Formats: sequence, C-alpha cells, structure tokens
Amino acid sequence: MSATSAPAKAAVTEQSRIRFRTEARAEHPDPVLLCLLAAAEQLLDRVPGEGRDQEPPPTLDELLSGCQAALDRHAAAVRQAVAERRPRGPEETAALLAAVLGGRERFHGRQTDYRRLESSLLPEVLRRRRGLPITLSLVWIGVAARAGLTVHGIALPGHFIVAVGPPGGGDEYVLADPFHGGRLLDLDDAARLTAAAGHRFGPELLTPAQPLDIVLRVLGNIRGWASERPEHARAQLWATELALLLPRHPAQLRLERAEILVRTGDFLGGAAEMDSYAQILDAFDPESAGKVRLEARSARNRLN
Repeated sequence: MSATSAPAKAAVTEQSRIRFRTEARAEHPDPVLLCLLAAAEQLLDRVPGEGRDQEPPPTLDELLSGCQAALDRHAAAVRQAVAERRPRGPEETAALLAAVLGGRERFHGRQTDYRRLESSLLPEVLRRRRGLPITLSLVWIGVAARAGLTVHGIALPGHFIVAVGPPGGGDEYVLADPFHGGRLLDLDDAARLTAAAGHRFGPELLTPAQPLDIVLRVLGNIRGWASERPEHARAQLWATELALLLPRHPAQLRLERAEILVRTGDFLGGAAEMDSYAQILDAFDPESAGKVRLEARSARNRLN
C-alpha cells in the first residue's frame, strides 16, 4: 500500500489520535468508537486509484459517519425484528440477533480471516461482514446498544464471545459466538473453547470485558499479526503507539515501541526510548535495565 503525502498523513494521524486519546479517557469509553478511530490511520493512508479505491480516501469524519450509519441500519433491522417477534428472554433475544446479524446480514468469520489485517479493522469488518471473534463481537455490541438490547463482550482466552441479556436488561443472559454466526453456547461450550486455548475454565471468565481491555486486545491482535510479518513493522508500530495512548497499558509496550523504531531505522529514537524504559526497570529489575541499556548502545552504534 502506497502512502499519501507526508503532511496529509501526519494530519490524519494527529486528528485521529487526539480523538482516540480523548475517548479513551471519557467517563464511559465506547470500545466501538475507539476501534473505529484506531483503524482510521491505516484505512485513510491510501492513494486514489489504488486497488479497489478509484476515488480519494474519505476524511476521518466521513469514515466515522459511514460506519455509524451502517451500525444504525443494522440496529433498525434488529428493532424491527424485536417489534415483530417480541422476544421473551435472553435466549430468544440472542436467537433474534443471530438471525439478523449472523443470518440475514451474514456477519461471520473463517479461519482464513486470522491471516488478514482487515479482520482487525472494524470499518473493514462492517464492509466485508467478516472478521475475528472480537471485532464481530464489537459489531454485536454496537448494534445491540443502538437497538436497546443488552450485550456484553466476554473475553475468553483465545476466543472472544458475547453475553446476551433480555430487552431492558436483567441478570439473565446466554452466551453466543458471533464468529460462528451467533451460535448459542452453553457453559460446556465455553469450557471447551477455553481448554482449546490451554486455559482452565472458571465462572470468573464470564465477567463482562471492560471497554478499554477490549480495545487493548484488538490492538494486541494487530501487533501479533504484524510481528509475524516483518514487512508490516509500521502496522505494529501504529498499533503499539495507540495502545500506549490508553490510560492503562503494559509498561513493556514502551520497549516494544523502541525495538520497532530501531527495526524501521530510527536508531536514535529507539535508543532514547530504551534508555527511558531502563529507568523504569532500575527500581525493581536492575539486571534487565542493564540489558536494555546495552540494546540502546547497540542501536546508537548502528549509526556509525
């Protein structure tokens, strides 16, 4: 993918990151909006006539409004189905969502989607109606919220699902798997999914995922995808820098960013980040701090 002009890309990056940082610090952050903003840098960095794009890429506001309109359309279809069927409990509500989103609208995933960056970019998931378990779950969460239904994300290890409650909320819920078109799950299914990821299942795993944790996991998927593909180091850098804008994030992300900067040729910038991270390590892991400083020195030596 070719890049747009440097000033134009810088403007898009600054605008989207300011809005991303602001939303992440809101009293009730919206994970759907955050993931739309997170994808903006990647999707707006296009050249007219490239691939399927025959026109200049949209502005940030146009991208966001188009995605919001798509969510609104799906929510209108769900509201109509609710009015016609009048679901009487969480199981009927989940079945209704599956019929509309997984059936009529064909939102689902396949194993091949794990190999595509687009599967982690929410605007592309809305366009293609294909994605990863977590991004498809975000579609369910966003649509349900607009339709007045209760849907929470459930961050099972290795496979994100949703918990669907009745209209108007309540303590009852059923589990559904948006990746498989909204297939209903019982506790044994959830335990099998958890075991497949090498973890032991417990009821605490069914606690609704916090919005910022969902966003961090989406960005982690992008970082993991890019780390296996050295030619996409810039995508890994972008996802890492966005994760660092969240109020809570693993401190080690700073070292990851430093190492990516070095790999992409910014030896001084990467070395400076390593030195800064080493200062954090000094207080509780002096040995690791020393190793990081050696990495910083090695990065600077590459300028010679």
